[in-house]
Amino acid sequence: MSSGPAGDVARSTDRPKGETGGRAPARTFLRTADGVRIDAVYHPGAALDDASASSSGGPVFVIAHGFTGDVDRPHVRRVAAAFAQYGAVVTFSFRGHGASGGRSTVGDREVLDLLAAVEWARGFGHARVVTVGFSMGGSVVLRHAALYGRSGDGERLYGPFGAREHGGRTDAVVSVSAPARWYYRGTAPMRRLHWLVTRPAGRLVGRYGFRTRIHHRDWDPVPLSPVEAVPRIAPTPLLIVHGDRDGYFPLDHPRMLADAAGDHGELWLERGMGHAENAAADELLERIARWAVAQGG
Repeated sequence: MSSGPAGDVARSTDRPKGETGGRAPARTFLRTADGVRIDAVYHPGAALDDASASSSGGPVFVIAHGFTGDVDRPHVRRVAAAFAQYGAVVTFSFRGHGASGGRSTVGDREVLDLLAAVEWARGFGHARVVTVGFSMGGSVVLRHAALYGRSGDGERLYGPFGAREHGGRTDAVVSVSAPARWYYRGTAPMRRLHWLVTRPAGRLVGRYGFRTRIHHRDWDPVPLSPVEAVPRIAPTPLLIVHGDRDGYFPLDHPRMLADAAGDHGELWLERGMGHAENAAADELLERIARWAVAQGG
C-alpha cells in the first residue's frame, strides 16, 4: 500500500500550469491510496474564457465512467465535452480499464480511484468539485460522497483509509443510471454482466473484448451499498438521474435512492432514456451541468 496521499502524481505528460500561470490541459498517472496507477486527464474547459469561471470559484467536474469505459472512449469524451462548456473537467480511467493499472473490482475499490481524481482536481485551484458518475461510476460517486464527504456536523471526514484533508471531498454529486443495491440480476443485461464478472470465461471476454481487466476475487467485506450510502451524503447536494427505458436497472432503483436521500436529494426520471453515458442526450448533460453550477449559490 502506498504511504503517500491518494492524489500523488506518478507520471505527468503535461504541465498543470501554463507559461503565464493559467491552467493548461494535463494528462498524468495518479497513485491511489492502495497503490494503483490511474490514468487521468484535466481540461480547463471552454468556460475558462469567462472571467468569473476562470477564478478559483469556478467548478471542476470529475467524471466517473461506467463499467468497460475509459478516458479515451468516444462516449466518455462526449460527456466531458458537454460539461467543459460549464467548467473544467477531469476524466480518468477506473482501475482495470484503459491505461490504468490494477483490476476492476466493479465498484468497490474504485472509490479510491475517484478520491485520487478529486484531490488532483482541487490541485488546479478550483474551489468547488462536482462528481458525476454513470452506472458503476454512479454507485462510486455515491459511496465516495458518503465515505469522504463532510458529515452533518461539517467537520469529520470518513473513509476506510482514515480521515482525509478537505481536498478529497465533493461539493455536489450527480449519479446517473446507478443501481440501488448489489447483486441485482433481474434483467438480462445484468445477468450477462454477472457472467462476465464471475466466470473465468467471462473475465477473458472482458479483458480481450472490452479492454477491461476484472479481479477474480469476491468482495470481502461487501462494500456499503448505494442505498445505504445515500443518507450519509447530506448536506452535500445530490441529483439522481435515471431513464424510464433503462435496460439494466428498472425504476425501483432510482426511487429507492431518492427515498433514502429524503429532502436533500433530487430525482429526475427521464422519459425515453436508456442506460448511462450512451443514452444521455446532450440536452440532459447540459441540464445536469447547469444544476451543478447552480449549487454553488
